[in-house]
Amino acid sequence: MTPTLVRRHRPSSTSPDPRARDWAEIQERMLVPLYEAVYERLEVGAGTRLLSLGCGSGLALLMAAARGAAVSGVDQDGRRLELARERLIPKGSGGDGTRLGHGGPECVLEPGVPAFNLITAFDPLYCAGGSARGMAEALSRAAACAEHGAPVVLAGWGPQERCAASGALRVAARLADPMCAPARWRPSGRDDLEDLARRAGLVPDGSGRVACPYGYADMSSAVRGLLSTGAFDAAMRATDEEQVTKELVEALHPYLRRDGTVWMPNVFRYLIARV
Repeated sequence: MTPTLVRRHRPSSTSPDPRARDWAEIQERMLVPLYEAVYERLEVGAGTRLLSLGCGSGLALLMAAARGAAVSGVDQDGRRLELARERLIPKGSGGDGTRLGHGGPECVLEPGVPAFNLITAFDPLYCAGGSARGMAEALSRAAACAEHGAPVVLAGWGPQERCAASGALRVAARLADPMCAPARWRPSGRDDLEDLARRAGLVPDGSGRVACPYGYADMSSAVRGLLSTGAFDAAMRATDEEQVTKELVEALHPYLRRDGTVWMPNVFRYLIARV
């Protein structure tokens, strides 16, 4: 899929949580190339029973459902889940078996329904502020709901030198320190995903890299999109939104183009592991 700039979005005064809406309308689509690459490689379609950990506002699930998959998703953010329900289970529809839940994988299990045969954890900031142990436990619980040998896809940042967003994320880390050290961003290690998979009792079975540029129509959209990820929440608690925004704009300035758009090349890495 050819990346496109996200069009300008005006802040919504009616949304109960503008950041959740900014995630859905601005930021979530930046990972579309990752979703497409994984779905193509694993031949997602009719017969796929997908469980998404950290499903956000449901774009990846919507794409899988369009391929014919039966989809379920869980997230810790109830506000994003509300938007996912709007997308996947419109009012008056039965949802065609789509299940969404707030919490762990257990909340979308149903008696008599076949086990999942694909699990994804696409959002590299899933469980942001938590620990590798907590993420491994979530993966282990999800694996217990899947068929033996089912693929589990984990995703994370690629090499720091190939991720323009790393400068912005370092701003979040610096401003949050020392208040919330576990939430601080650090460059992804070469074997981080493999180590996480093994800790969860999974067997690594292949990997890949995907270009996922962050493209924004203007600086305002770039700031709103990045703030919606949750990576800057601890920084805003430690300082304030004005300070975070000021330093974020400074970090984004090298990627501001003459036409006012912001373009940040990034590479994401995904790992396929087996239950």
